[in-house]
Amino acid sequence: MIGLISATAAGAAARDRLAAAWPDRTRVYEGPVGDAVRTAFAQCEQLVCFLATGAVVRLVAPLLSGKTEDPGVVCVDEGGRFAVSLLGGHAGGANELAREVGDLLGAEPVVTTATDAVHLPGLDTLGLPVEGDVAGVSRALLDGEAVALRAEVAWPLPPLPVADQGSYTIRLTDRLVEAAEREVVLRPPTLVVGVGASKGAPVEEVLGLVEDALREAGLSVASVAELATVDAKAEEAGIVEAARRLGVPLVTYSAGELAGVDVPNPSDAPLAAVGTPSVAEAAALVGGGELLVPKRKSAASPAMATCAVVRRPGRGRLAVVGLGPGARDLLTPRAQAELRRASVLVGLDQYVDQIRDLLRPGTRILESGLGAEEERARTAVEEARKGQAVALIGSGDAGVYAMASPALAEASDDIDVVGVPGVTAALAAGAILGAPLGHDHVSISLSDLHTPWEVIERRVRAAAEADIVVTFYNPRSRGRDWQLPKALGILAEHRAPATPVGVVRNASRPDESSRLTTLGALDPATVDMMTVVTVGNTATRDIAGRMVTPRGYRWQSAREGSE
Repeated sequence: MIGLISATAAGAAARDRLAAAWPDRTRVYEGPVGDAVRTAFAQCEQLVCFLATGAVVRLVAPLLSGKTEDPGVVCVDEGGRFAVSLLGGHAGGANELAREVGDLLGAEPVVTTATDAVHLPGLDTLGLPVEGDVAGVSRALLDGEAVALRAEVAWPLPPLPVADQGSYTIRLTDRLVEAAEREVVLRPPTLVVGVGASKGAPVEEVLGLVEDALREAGLSVASVAELATVDAKAEEAGIVEAARRLGVPLVTYSAGELAGVDVPNPSDAPLAAVGTPSVAEAAALVGGGELLVPKRKSAASPAMATCAVVRRPGRGRLAVVGLGPGARDLLTPRAQAELRRASVLVGLDQYVDQIRDLLRPGTRILESGLGAEEERARTAVEEARKGQAVALIGSGDAGVYAMASPALAEASDDIDVVGVPGVTAALAAGAILGAPLGHDHVSISLSDLHTPWEVIERRVRAAAEADIVVTFYNPRSRGRDWQLPKALGILAEHRAPATPVGVVRNASRPDESSRLTTLGALDPATVDMMTVVTVGNTATRDIAGRMVTPRGYRWQSAREGSE
């Protein structure tokens, strides 16, 4: 919950805007400001104080316990100009809250956390348990000192400016190790513990077995991702409570699923009891991985619990990102977030140049020139299979004549794939022209490098006969100068010479140009590969210099009836 505190009418007005926007996330604290701050500090995970930062400092100073316990605090000034992350920037989420408040109130977020200021992810914000010299290693990263990354398990980390060797170390491991001097240990959730138990098995026996098995194998309980068992044990109190105490989810599988898993130590007892020859090993192995601890029984007599431990390395992540038509303000926030998240960026060199300034320090860039689409797709998938967080970029929307298709053709279910939509060239051009895509429309690429011309021509003819607005991508290049005249000729068989045609070059970029002409007047020689050509249907009109296709033909009939 976010506590909201104000002292003046102006502050209350801004406070109420937040409360109205986030009714389920916020609670307004009335009364004397000092009392309100103290109460909210004790009850809420975060505070937004519409007060001077000095006043808030004096009010919260006696309440501070530590960075992992204190709530995040954001201050908004009387004029609503700034949202200042004052306390708990990382652990309390105040940095992100300041940005959210700023977006909602039109205020400038002020974040002074050193790593955020230079676009480095904080080591304590990666969502992983962290131990060791966090401050020292973070300072070394900020100062540009050599920091080595020792990745003992695969996990898709965000970009970090690390090296093979260094006097400081980031160690990524699920082993039970102590952080050395000048070292941070990150513990990814790579361990799955399969558990079986007799009816009424006490939680102490289940939990003790799990902890003993991990400790004796030299594995950290902080890297346990989940407990897994058979459906029949989904409500077994000892297992449920063990998962709760470990702070991990309990995942269950049907006996049929577990029976299909090949295990080294099957047994007749679970087969008779729940219908599968293995519970602990099969539940741990059902998602694949390396069996580190084979089935073992608890020390009680009779033993009422079994467990097995599997290492399941983190899956690589491939984000296929559409950059939009080129203008920075048409690059979506989601796309920007994925660019900051990726430790590896793959893309066409000219597209990389567009967003290079958005990348975090340490991002590895793999760029290539025109004509290497399949190679870039293969590279991106290969990097994701190594456990990396990868962004594969393309212009417009990545799924429209761009990188999503070749990438997904290469990918299999061994990596996670995320699609990030972007503003297409057709949409950008349409907005410039007016509303040419107001009714049914189709996009057709005139490039026959990947598609035979016979197929392209058949599609153009079908669109012409169906009276559909057509947007031509890749309309004309130096080596392909006849396809556009041929396509326009096919459309002219079904549409009048006066049919509006919009021509937009470099939509949304600084050298953007556009013009509205007609099917009969368009000179194909004025078109190139940076141009989008949109040809209207029989209902499209030039209205006050704007290209408009009505949403329905009743509009057209009514207009013609009045003429």
